Amino acid sequence: MSSAVSTAFDFTAYLEGARWRVEAALESALGPERPESLREAMRYSLLAGGKRLRPILTLAACELAGGDPELAMPTAVAMEMIHTMSLIHDDLPAMDNDDLRRGRPTNHKVYGEAKAILAGDALLTRAFEMVALRTPGVPAERLLQVVGELALASGAPGLVGGQVVDLECEARQVDLETLEYIHLHKTGALLRACVICGALIAGASTELLMALSTYARGIGLAFQIIDDILDVTASSDVLGKTAGKDLAADKSTYPKLLGLEESRRRADALVSEAKAVLDPWSAQAAPLLALADYITSRDR
Repeated sequence: MSSAVSTAFDFTAYLEGARWRVEAALESALGPERPESLREAMRYSLLAGGKRLRPILTLAACELAGGDPELAMPTAVAMEMIHTMSLIHDDLPAMDNDDLRRGRPTNHKVYGEAKAILAGDALLTRAFEMVALRTPGVPAERLLQVVGELALASGAPGLVGGQVVDLECEARQVDLETLEYIHLHKTGALLRACVICGALIAGASTELLMALSTYARGIGLAFQIIDDILDVTASSDVLGKTAGKDLAADKSTYPKLLGLEESRRRADALVSEAKAVLDPWSAQAAPLLALADYITSRDR
C-alpha cells in the first residue's frame, strides 16, 4: 500500500484551518494571571506566532485514531505551552544566549531574565492544568496517561536531559550516536508526546501507538536536521532567530558531522521511513503524512 498523500487532500487548507483553531485556543488559555506583568510575559512568547506544528500533530494523531480532535485541543495547547517554555529558557544567557526569537526580541530581553524564567515555569505548569482540569469529555485514565507522557517529555528523560547533554557537548567533537541522543531528547521527545498523546485521547490501539512512536522518532530527527541545515543556509530574517548560532557556539550539528548534502539525504530518508509505518492507516493518515513532508520542505 502506498504512503503517498492523496491528491484530494488539501494540506494548505488543512494547515491554515488547524492553525486558526490552535491560535484561538491559545488566546483563551491564559486567564487573569496576577500579577499582570507575568501574564504579559507569558502571552508575549506564547502568542508570538510560529508554525504550531506540535499542537497540529496532536490534533492530527487524535483524528487518525478515530477521535474528535476538539477533545484533544487542551492537550494540543499544553504541547505548545511546553514548547514555548523550552524556547524561553533555551534563549537565556545561561543557555544558548539569543536575542531574537520568531522575529522579535527574546522574552528575557523584554522582561528580564528572572521574569522570563518564571514565565516559562508558569507555562509549564499551566500545561498540566490544561490536561488535568480543562479537558472535559475524556476518560480520566486516558488523561492520566497523557500527564505521564508530558512529564517524561518535558523532564530529565526528555527535553531537559537533551538540553543538558547539548550544553555539555559544546566545543567538543561528538559522534552521530551522541548527536542523535541530544536531538531525540531535546526536540524529538516533545514531538513524540504530541502524536502519542493525541492518539491516547482517542483511545488508540497498542499497534497504532507503536507505529506513531516510530513515526515521531523519524520526523523528530528530520526536523532537527533541517533546523541544523537552515542555521547554516538561511538568514536571520528568514529564520526569525539568529542565524549561525550553532556555528558560533561550536555546537555539534548534522552538517558539521555529515555535510549538507548527506544531512539532507538523511532527513529525506527519515521522513520516508516515518511515513511508511503508517501504511496500514494511510486512508486516514493524510494530515500526518503531509506534515512529515512539510518538515523537510520548510524554509524556516
